[in-house]
Amino acid sequence: MNIFFEQLSTFLWGWPMVILLLGTHIFLTIRLRVPQLRIFTAIKLSVKRDHNATGDVSQFGALATALAATIGTGNIIGVATAIALGGPGAVLWCWLTGVFGISTKYAEGLLAIKYRQQTSEGKMCGGPMYALEHGLGWKTLARLFAIFTACAAFGIGNTVQANAIATITETTYGISPYITGAIVCFLAGAVVLGGVKSIARVCAALVPFMALFYIIGCLYILTINAEYVWPAIKLICESAFNPSALGGGFVGTTVMTAARYGIARGLFSNESGLGSAPIVAAAAQTRNPVRQALVSSSGTFWDTVVICALTGIVIVSSIIHYPDINITDGAALTKLAFGKIPYVGAPLLSFGLLTFAFSTILGWSYYGERAMEYLKGKRWTIGYRVAYITAIFIGSIANLGIVWNIADCMNALMAIPNLLSLIFLNGIIVHETRKYLWRNRLDSEM
Repeated sequence: MNIFFEQLSTFLWGWPMVILLLGTHIFLTIRLRVPQLRIFTAIKLSVKRDHNATGDVSQFGALATALAATIGTGNIIGVATAIALGGPGAVLWCWLTGVFGISTKYAEGLLAIKYRQQTSEGKMCGGPMYALEHGLGWKTLARLFAIFTACAAFGIGNTVQANAIATITETTYGISPYITGAIVCFLAGAVVLGGVKSIARVCAALVPFMALFYIIGCLYILTINAEYVWPAIKLICESAFNPSALGGGFVGTTVMTAARYGIARGLFSNESGLGSAPIVAAAAQTRNPVRQALVSSSGTFWDTVVICALTGIVIVSSIIHYPDINITDGAALTKLAFGKIPYVGAPLLSFGLLTFAFSTILGWSYYGERAMEYLKGKRWTIGYRVAYITAIFIGSIANLGIVWNIADCMNALMAIPNLLSLIFLNGIIVHETRKYLWRNRLDSEM
């Protein structure tokens, strides 16, 4: 089974998926007149609150929850893996993917608000499954997306993150995975059982702190590596298009290899196009779809354009600084690169991985719950929460090789129906953008 899902994952995340995702990014960038130029407006809106708008959580709360689910171990170890397999040039391709992915995240957020539905309890539900059903009338595809999301939440959003936390605490501090699993299970349960408002409140407090701490730590490491930072940036840019520029022990690659691993890691890291973030974007208190679309787009900026880029420069500059580092394995590369920095390196890596993994567990719990509610109704959500919390403990003590591969497959299968909704509803996206953004009516009500 593990071999089957490994091969299926390799197929699903091969060049057809990379081309489909990146192609959608570029298509929407052109169709929406480069919404990346509005990133500072998006950041400004993300910290504002629409007091009289309809929704369950603030715009920042929705963004923080999406970032909690997005910023994970992939931002640290994933970038290192891309460098190990595709060379330092993969960092530039990862970064470019994030830049273009801002357009797709914008479009996802817009459709999430446009097609969200209000439950009998007054709560907002939305996401690609609602856009597929109510925007295109494709209910079967909508249900498939919800099934894939509910399954993916247990994999990439839960057990693999819990396993990462348990592995870090055991190797670094000698704490038993059983103890770690029980603690994480309790902490996550205390938040998840409180619903979206509880999740958003914790994420709004945790995400800015953990991201700021990690960014400051990376900047400190870059200060130590100061004389190697510019050579690292130069090597990243040159090797993305000219593999012969490689030196210092880097593995030989081709332009296609660097592009493949960099683009795939960027897409997987920021989740633009996967359809996960729109599920929580639909709960935001916003006066019109474009305001939340802009706020959602800022998530990709922080995740990939800032954090993944910083991680990549830190790792490449550390490799140049310490050429004895083994660069053939992503996880080992990350540990060695950060570990070479005195005092702050190892604690920074441990703290970053622990907080990023825990926040991912919280964010994906909401995605999975909303998918299950769409499939089976409100009565199933409590049972889903209990099963989700239980899976955290199982993930902490289990061998998850097969789970990683199944989760990768589920994420790819989520992306396909979501991308179809973006492509076939691009006219609606353009119409709403023209109505509120291009005509400078961002403060207008729906």
